[in-house]
Amino acid sequence: MRTEKEKMLAQDLYQASDPALLKEVKESRRLTRLFNQTTEEEMAEREDLVRKLFKKTGDIFYIEPPFRCDYGSNITVGNHFFANFDCVILDVANVKIGDHVMFGPKVNLFTAGHPVDSGVRNSGLEFGREITVGDNVWIGGNTTVNPGVSIGDNTVIGSGSVVTKEIPANVIAAGNPCRVIRQLNEADTIFWKQRQTDYWAEAIRINQNGMEQMND
Repeated sequence: MRTEKEKMLAQDLYQASDPALLKEVKESRRLTRLFNQTTEEEMAEREDLVRKLFKKTGDIFYIEPPFRCDYGSNITVGNHFFANFDCVILDVANVKIGDHVMFGPKVNLFTAGHPVDSGVRNSGLEFGREITVGDNVWIGGNTTVNPGVSIGDNTVIGSGSVVTKEIPANVIAAGNPCRVIRQLNEADTIFWKQRQTDYWAEAIRINQNGMEQMND
């Protein structure tokens, strides 16, 4: 006989009111409450709380409070993960986030689903569908990612999007429902590499001028 948690993680129907699951939810609420109460002077404590909450983290990550999740123990984030204010991850199924991923404010990842039949839904049965976000993805603010969605590497999701189906790698996508607008291309790389070069050239000039003034 499978436990309700085993059914949940298998993406089958399960009872969220199961006492063992409610105990895990209570612990998640405790950890997120403590995290959201930390101050900017308590960065090490914040990081420690997230490591206790999540299934796995990279070496470097930053989540801006407030943050909410269902369990936390079903969330994996890679290295250099960043989430801005008011991120919500409902992780009744696994959520896998790659390296160098950025979330704008109020990004929501919802793995939780409910039967469309009202009678079955009212019985308390629900289910989850895994969400996967690849490496080097930027998701703009106020975006909602729905159950079962995967987003490919290097992709940019425009703010305010509702992502209802798979988005491939190396594209810019936006809208409700979210659709591919165009492919990322070599012209994008050339443009932004030049902007980066200009930035560092200006920084070097400012530094050199400062050194010359100190020597005058």
